[in-house]
Amino acid sequence: MTLAAFILALVTLQRLGELLLARRNTRALLARGAFEVGASQYPFIVAVHAAWLIALWVFGRDQPVNLLALSGFVLLQLARVWVLATLGPRWTTRIIILQGEPLIASGPYRYMSHPNYAIVIGEIALLPLALHLPVVALLFTLLNAAVLVVRVRAEARALSAAPTQPQHAVS
Repeated sequence: MTLAAFILALVTLQRLGELLLARRNTRALLARGAFEVGASQYPFIVAVHAAWLIALWVFGRDQPVNLLALSGFVLLQLARVWVLATLGPRWTTRIIILQGEPLIASGPYRYMSHPNYAIVIGEIALLPLALHLPVVALLFTLLNAAVLVVRVRAEARALSAAPTQPQHAVS
């Protein structure tokens, strides 16, 4: 197994674990009376992320690894853990609104309103660059930007329309 394939295996396992965590958190939030916003866009987000991973496996599994870009990617994973730890059971990959809950204003949310989106933007660019795949980095950065524009707008509308302070939803 090459170093690139090992890295891709770790990232794939991480993403699958995050999907399981998100599913569990989503179910618990819905059981508490929360509701989902923007469900129709969710398959597009999943498709972009799945296609990104597939492209990395197809084109990058045997590539040499750029350790500088990989170091940046690893730093983003630490930031991802910070986001997940800050949101705890409120972290999900969907836009879930639980009315009456205050917005999260601690951790990375002290500094920006969408730290997880910023992390994903960096990840989608850096991991392909770590595998010497600049075209994959550019293509998926553009595709991710397109889905994020729609998603952030939907989330902003949902948060501003809620009659009380809603839960901060993160994907």
